[in-house]
Amino acid sequence: MPMTEIANQDQSALWNGRSGAAWVDNRAVLDQMFVPLATFLTDRARDVAQGAPSGRLLDVGCGTGGATLALSDALGGHWALTGADISAPMIAEARMRAAHARRAVEFVCADVQTHAFAGEPFDLIVSRLGVMFFDDPVTAFANLRRAARPGARLHMLAWRGPSENPFMTVAERAAQPLLPDLARRVPGAPGQFGFADRARVEAILTSSGWTDVSLTPVQFDCTFALADLREYTTRLGPVGLALAQRTPAQRASIADALVEAYGPFIKDDEVRFTAACWHLSARAPALPA
Repeated sequence: MPMTEIANQDQSALWNGRSGAAWVDNRAVLDQMFVPLATFLTDRARDVAQGAPSGRLLDVGCGTGGATLALSDALGGHWALTGADISAPMIAEARMRAAHARRAVEFVCADVQTHAFAGEPFDLIVSRLGVMFFDDPVTAFANLRRAARPGARLHMLAWRGPSENPFMTVAERAAQPLLPDLARRVPGAPGQFGFADRARVEAILTSSGWTDVSLTPVQFDCTFALADLREYTTRLGPVGLALAQRTPAQRASIADALVEAYGPFIKDDEVRFTAACWHLSARAPALPA
């Protein structure tokens, strides 16, 4: 399926390049890390499904499809699920996973900010950490509202700030003296912590036409195997992009320093951390009585 017109050119280049490839290569680790987040979303989806035994669900920024497939398992065959992501490599992986699991889930390679979703409107729109990357988030959420049925629910998770998520910046802090060209995060810019500011996110949802807007702080205890830490810290995020420009010897030396910096988060053979997120909840306006 061809991609629609893309507004988010920088994000398209990022997720269709090295970052997208890194997520595909590490999708098992990332799915393991974020199991508690996927479970939270499936619980919200079950709540919605209690009052609607059938319907349509959209997973925004679905990546390699881990959360979408978990939602499919939770809702059963009476709900039609669609996952959307700007990354062609990740959508290709998601489609393969769905085929292997024999799940009738549709995966669309598209920029949700501009994509015209076909078919009946959605009854539920969810996202596991996939909505912080739009260059015009008001336009993106307005587009999602147009794709939603009147009264449809929205349940999404987004990162709170870096100060509340110290694990997520370990590699950057440790790499700063070693990688002088390491890209610095810009507060409020599209990216992992783009939705850290509660008031800004509430304004985005309200301005884009959603009602009953609520942001609730939630946190999750996440784990993954210590054996996967070196690959995780050297392939993903700003540090992974910067290391790709170094020689193998330089990468190995810097990787040793990075892994050592994670010491406070290591217990036995596991890496353990707390993910501090916002739960974004809203409703599409109902039709006038």
